[in-house]
Amino acid sequence: MRDIVGDILYVDLTQRRAWREPVAPDRVIRFLGGRGMNASLLWELCKPGTEPLGPENPLIFGTGLATGTEMPSSGRTTVTCRSPATGWYLKTSAGGHWGGELKYAGYGYLVVTGKSEHPVYLWIHDGEVEFRDARHLWGKDVRETDLAIKREIGDEDIQVAAIGPGGEHLVKFAAVMFSVYNAAARGGAGAVMGSKNLKAIAVRGTGALRAAQPARYHQVARACYESLLADSGTAGLAEYGTSGSLNVVNELRLLPSFNFQRSHLEDAYPLTGQYLVEAGYLKRRVACFACIIGCHRYTQIVRGMHAGTFGGGPEYETLSALGSGCGLLDTEVVIKANELCNLLGLDTISCGSVIQWAMECYEKGLITARDLDGLELHWGNGPAVLEMVRRIAFREGFGDVLAEGVKVAAEKVGGDSYQWAVQAKGLEQSRVDTRSAKAYALAFAVNPRGPDHLHTETFAEFGLSPEARALIRKITGDEKYANPYLTDKRPEIVRWHEDCYAVTDSLGFCAFTTTALYGITPELMAQVFSAATGYEISEEAIMEAGRRIVTLEKCYNVREGATRQDDTLPWRMMNERSPDRPDPNAINSAEELAAMLDRYYALHGWDPKTSWPLRSTLERLGLGDVARELGALGKLPDEREG
Repeated sequence: MRDIVGDILYVDLTQRRAWREPVAPDRVIRFLGGRGMNASLLWELCKPGTEPLGPENPLIFGTGLATGTEMPSSGRTTVTCRSPATGWYLKTSAGGHWGGELKYAGYGYLVVTGKSEHPVYLWIHDGEVEFRDARHLWGKDVRETDLAIKREIGDEDIQVAAIGPGGEHLVKFAAVMFSVYNAAARGGAGAVMGSKNLKAIAVRGTGALRAAQPARYHQVARACYESLLADSGTAGLAEYGTSGSLNVVNELRLLPSFNFQRSHLEDAYPLTGQYLVEAGYLKRRVACFACIIGCHRYTQIVRGMHAGTFGGGPEYETLSALGSGCGLLDTEVVIKANELCNLLGLDTISCGSVIQWAMECYEKGLITARDLDGLELHWGNGPAVLEMVRRIAFREGFGDVLAEGVKVAAEKVGGDSYQWAVQAKGLEQSRVDTRSAKAYALAFAVNPRGPDHLHTETFAEFGLSPEARALIRKITGDEKYANPYLTDKRPEIVRWHEDCYAVTDSLGFCAFTTTALYGITPELMAQVFSAATGYEISEEAIMEAGRRIVTLEKCYNVREGATRQDDTLPWRMMNERSPDRPDPNAINSAEELAAMLDRYYALHGWDPKTSWPLRSTLERLGLGDVARELGALGKLPDEREG
């Protein structure tokens, strides 16, 4: 029987050396697991000024504390490093079955440093670690790599995390793909893996996991199971997946279209989960490890120009980024583009974002067909979208410019193109029009990795279910604040969701169970931790652990030079009103954001001038060592001035 926490496996690719170390109990109590442990390790191992694509940048894989167990929907793996897209802190995560397999091999965490002389893959089987030549795999796509490794080792049950050509060519938004179709996509972790000449990590484990209190753990798992099934949104998520919400988002004037120039389409139905089912593209529903919902899609095109296309997804974000964002309503082209991104190892959000930015540049004359080697990048040009996805992955022609991300691309193209480069901190914004979702606006501005929903999912602000409205009432004291157009109480809503999401990631739960559905509550998560480890923790204490994790992630960016000015939103969101919602407040104005930031920093105990955490806050959270290091660097605010 293996301990539920798992050891840390360290791998130095330069020296071709691997060793394991146990996790100290006090570290588990402070940082819980998964994302929290990763943040702690990154702070310790990634020194200030580390080059994101240099060998010293540690690539950290962390399974959730509950990953590999019967706990429902707990199969997440968090990947952490310094982002090559932004230069800031990066945590990105994926589902699938890889994390459970790593746990069964005896490891909760994998820390990869250094760089191999030539492409290799790691073969981790129980207590053994092998460095295997991957030169024959270099250039293969993700699906080909997965099949080749399984055949080479002779075990179909192996779980593989791999990069595609996007990671090999150091595309700044390359993904690490788990179990073929599950992407740790945002921020370029795949490029970090490629920079280390690490093609894949294959894992097989045969051990069983042991909770500290097995009978109690089983009872808590059963309670989580029943609570999830009772949530009013579970059935819809299972039936239609994340894309089932696309039509509602469109009607709320929140669907980013034509590169955020629009937030509503007259007929977005061909991009919805309901249409995927009705038109016969959905062939089956897929579940990640221990998931009882099965929101992932497996789609296939059986006839026509794109016959033979198949794979996981597409999800809501993909349908918006490569569909509505590009003015494209051709379902089959979007399914094909999604398959290409999965196989080539690209983040669909950023890939769609750079293409739609280029489309707007083309429409406005800043780039021409000559710049694009004859490609006519008009809105809705499906074949051009597919070709550009391929060029980005291989850095061909103008694809080499777009592979750097939209911030750098706008700097190279110049003119006013920065105004429609919908990014902040160097990360392309995910698919919520924050001009009509004010909690999302604040959450995106303060997210340490950039404007994105998978750090703080504030879906409850829409009040679309009884559970969502009840949660807003719990946070704010009044259900009336379940209104996305309001700015009142947004800092309180964001702060609660930040803490909850950090705990969610650390225990290995899917965020859909805690901050999109609400069956897994902080109270239940406290019981999960207590039964798993034997260390009793309350709901209040586990949420404070979430706050500790969020604060440490903030401190990583502070150490790298971040200030309040970095907590911002894309130019378009802050300077152009949404044309599809005739309301003077349909914009993220500087004044509106500043007021929310002031309150948000106050709730956190961070300095309003710099956004830096106060020494007293850090010490209260048990981060005195972090305070001492920041103090030595002159990055602690003077509390006497406050």
